[in-house]
Amino acid sequence: MLKLHGSAISNYYNKVKMALLEKGVPFEEVHAATGNPGEDMLACSPLGKVPYITTERGALCESQAILEYLEAAHPQPPLLPGDPWEAAKVRELCTFVDLHLELVVRELYTQAFFGGSVSEAHQARVRKLLTRNIAGFKRLARFAPYLAGEHFTMADCSGYVSLPLVSMATKAVYGECLLGAAGIEWKTYIARVGQRPSAQRVTADRKRDTERAAAERAESKR
Repeated sequence: MLKLHGSAISNYYNKVKMALLEKGVPFEEVHAATGNPGEDMLACSPLGKVPYITTERGALCESQAILEYLEAAHPQPPLLPGDPWEAAKVRELCTFVDLHLELVVRELYTQAFFGGSVSEAHQARVRKLLTRNIAGFKRLARFAPYLAGEHFTMADCSGYVSLPLVSMATKAVYGECLLGAAGIEWKTYIARVGQRPSAQRVTADRKRDTERAAAERAESKR
């Protein structure tokens, strides 16, 4: 059976998990921490990152590569349109969400979520880049009702798990959600996707593991 390694707290882990659930692919979840990866983990994920999967063929890392594999190995139900152009537009949206939004806003997580701080100069640089990238994303995303149009696609696996992080981090650091400031109705979109069983499972498991991690941190400080 395919095994998904990582943590339900990770948005990229949840991106893959959501695709597996949507496709009905049987899988086992295996917790993998990233703080001090051993040789077994590095053999599967050379940078010590999650998620990664292990299969009868071997290991595969990088969330988008995993989604592409799942689409090829388990084409039904599809998470990519059959038309090559429309499929490319879905991949374009995945790139925008993962690289041009989430990876950029990740530079704020230390201050937004973990009690650290980010310099004002760094904040200003990230804000300028995010403002430009969010404007570009707004031009591409259809929200009709899903990111790429009327059908749920792998772009929504990215969008559902990462857009809330963009909102929360920018609101925590800048005092406003930059998605909302750009006129993107992301909450309506998240609410719609959140009605799907896959999204409900991902959300519930993330909440469970987040609360468990918080309790363990509190216990360690006693």
